[in-house]
Amino acid sequence: MRGEGTPTIIFPMPSKPIPGSSGEVLTSLPSAYQPHAATGLLHLPRFLAKCHYVKTHGALPASYAKNYKRGMDRFLCLHLGLDPAAVEKIVFESVTDEEIDAKLKALFPADVRAAKWNRDYVQKGMTPSGREFLKEALTNMGCADRVDQIASVVDLIEFDEGRIE
Repeated sequence: MRGEGTPTIIFPMPSKPIPGSSGEVLTSLPSAYQPHAATGLLHLPRFLAKCHYVKTHGALPASYAKNYKRGMDRFLCLHLGLDPAAVEKIVFESVTDEEIDAKLKALFPADVRAAKWNRDYVQKGMTPSGREFLKEALTNMGCADRVDQIASVVDLIEFDEGRIE
């Protein structure tokens, strides 16, 4: 029980993205931190899900289309030494996830160096220029107060899609 004269301390709620500030949000995409079951590669499930979305709907929403086969999709493919269009083609031509995994296994190098990629991936945005990018993106989302909490581009993806509160 509070005694008389005890001040009430109110902690401000952390901000959340302004709805629509980053465009349409696809909460159906897998978490950026979810590894691909067959390879252990982070981001690959998201890239495959985006390919499936394009196969089914013809295109991604503009907020995702601008980085489709670019951005993190391209960084992953550069790591693997391939063109993102080759991964997209596999998804478009395959019927099952098992077929996709078998074709990816044939396409990918024998050693996908998952630990190296995963470490690099989760650290994207931690350079001084990356921090500036995150600050600008969070400010545009109405969340400048979250700059010290959203540490990487991967965290920004998770935050934007509602998996980080």
